[in-house]
Amino acid sequence: MDGLTIVVDDLAHRWPGRARNAVDGMDFTVAEGEVFGLLGPSGAGKTTTQQILTGLVHGWTGRVEVLGRPLGDWGPALYDRIGVSFELPVGWPRLTGREDLVHFAALHDRPARDLDELFARVGLADVADLPVGTWSRGMRTRLNLARAMLHRPDLLFLDEPTGGLDPVNVAAVRDLVRDARDEGATVVLTTHDMATADALCDRVAFVVDGRIVACDRPRTLRRAHGEATLEVEHRVDGRLATTTYRLPDPGPGLAEVLASGTVESVSTNEATLDRVFVDLTGRAL
Repeated sequence: MDGLTIVVDDLAHRWPGRARNAVDGMDFTVAEGEVFGLLGPSGAGKTTTQQILTGLVHGWTGRVEVLGRPLGDWGPALYDRIGVSFELPVGWPRLTGREDLVHFAALHDRPARDLDELFARVGLADVADLPVGTWSRGMRTRLNLARAMLHRPDLLFLDEPTGGLDPVNVAAVRDLVRDARDEGATVVLTTHDMATADALCDRVAFVVDGRIVACDRPRTLRRAHGEATLEVEHRVDGRLATTTYRLPDPGPGLAEVLASGTVESVSTNEATLDRVFVDLTGRAL
C-alpha cells in the first residue's frame, strides 16, 4: 500500500430541493491495495459519496483524486480502470447471463476475463446460459459482481454487495472481495453490514449525516471502544454458571476456576463494530 488510490478533501454535495447536504465536508484517503469501508445507516451519505467517486454525480465541491488524477480530468477512460457493483440487482431479463457479460465486455478497451471461470467464481456456472429474467434476486446480485470484475479493474466499488444474500452466498462474496484484493485491486466497500466490513476491511470510516465521525482499523476501533472479557462456563454445586473476567488482568479467581475441573467452555468477547458505532454516534444501524 505504497500510493494513494483515492484522495478526498472537504467533499460536499447537496441534492436539489434538500435542506441539508448529503455529503458534508468529508476527508479521507484510500491506499493502493486496501479494502476500505464506508459504513453507516441508510441515508448517511455513503452511496452519494460512491456515486461522486465513480463520476455519476456532478455539482459537488471539494477535491477528489482517483487513480492519481483529479476526478474531473478522467472522462470516459475512467470506466476502463474501475468496476462498480450497484446495490440493486441488474440484468437484461431476455438475455442469458453469458450474453449480458459479452455485451458489457464489448464496452471496455481492456481484455475480459474468461467467462466460464468468472461464472464459476460467482457461483453462477449452472445458470449462465439461462435468461436472467428467470434468476433469483441473489443470483442477479452476484451478476453485479461479475460485471464489476469482468475487465480486471484497478479500483472496485461495491455498494451493499451482501444485501439480501443467504449466509452461504455472503461467504462467497467475501471470498470474491479477498480474491480481488489479492490480485492487486483496491476495493471501496459501502455497507451497513458490520460483520462483512469487520471480516474484509483494512480500515473503516463511520459515516453519519454526510460526515465521517471515525476512521481506523476495525480492531483498533473495537479495542478502543469496548472492554475485552473472558467468559467461563463452569459447574457450581452441579449447576451451570457463567463467570466473566476482565482482560488483560482477570485476577486470581480465573486460575482457580480453570484448575477446578468444572469448566465446560471458555470464550472471549470484545466490542463489535455495531457496538462501536452506537457508542460513537448514539445511533443504531
